Amino acid sequence: MANKRAYEIAFVGLKPGLHEFRYDLDEKFFLERGVTDLEHPQAQIKMLLDKNAGFMLLTFEIGGSAGSICDRCGNPLKLDLWDEFKMLVKLVDNPIEMNEQEEDPDVFYISRNESHLDVENWLYEFVLLSVPMQKVCANDENGRSTCNEEVLEKLKIMKESHNETLSNSIWKGLDKFKGN
Repeated sequence: MANKRAYEIAFVGLKPGLHEFRYDLDEKFFLERGVTDLEHPQAQIKMLLDKNAGFMLLTFEIGGSAGSICDRCGNPLKLDLWDEFKMLVKLVDNPIEMNEQEEDPDVFYISRNESHLDVENWLYEFVLLSVPMQKVCANDENGRSTCNEEVLEKLKIMKESHNETLSNSIWKGLDKFKGN
């Protein structure tokens, strides 16, 4: 229970203006939420809360690293996590209805009677969004891929075999209709 409260901000007691919060998320945080494709993730989040009358602007600055595997060759990779996200939290009388109607995912409504803001789900989502979609080995100083050569050669052979199979398939006759 105490761990859950670590991600709650008692904003009612904060003065209007800018406030800074820091969160360090480790492997346990992600494993509890079912993330298994990142190895030893370490994320540092600096969250700036700009409190105003009737709304708060949250800025999440993501940093850190995680291990993964190359999508192309299967080599282990170290990924750098970095990104910035903004979230606008508005205080309203009917937050459930407003959240259902809101189309902008960067706007969230809470009740005027609320005293705490739970940022746990946003921390989780924003860290995952900062992971590159395509995870591949970096290029060396000559611009050549550092992927496993043996795996790339096998992939090339498999591609040629696949193309050969397609050229001998029953669909071969349809190629003449491509230009029409």
